[in-house]
Amino acid sequence: MNTASLAATPSARPAPAEPVMPSPKATPPWWRHGHVWLLIAGPAVVVLASIATLILAVRQPDPVVAEDYYRRGIEINKTLAARETAAKALLPAVQARNHAASPAPAEPIAPPQGAGR
Repeated sequence: MNTASLAATPSARPAPAEPVMPSPKATPPWWRHGHVWLLIAGPAVVVLASIATLILAVRQPDPVVAEDYYRRGIEINKTLAARETAAKALLPAVQARNHAASPAPAEPIAPPQGAGR
């Protein structure tokens, strides 16, 4: 006998198992499963955040840039440069003040004579 003839005979094949179908009452509805809500929660949070962002964007629009923004920037840079120059001019006085206000360095305490012998 060859294998082809064995496979063709009904007695050589095992009987198929009957599938066990769960009863409808044993399976809870989809909304009772926690993992379903976990999957729904991510996109729901993103949708709510995008709605909140849209509301903020509509209620509080960005201000328009001034027509003379470049000139104002140059004036701000000049003001900052003047402050920096003034700070450098006062640097020696600030260092002297800080030096006068700081205490003298403490002298190390010498061990008594003959203590190590």
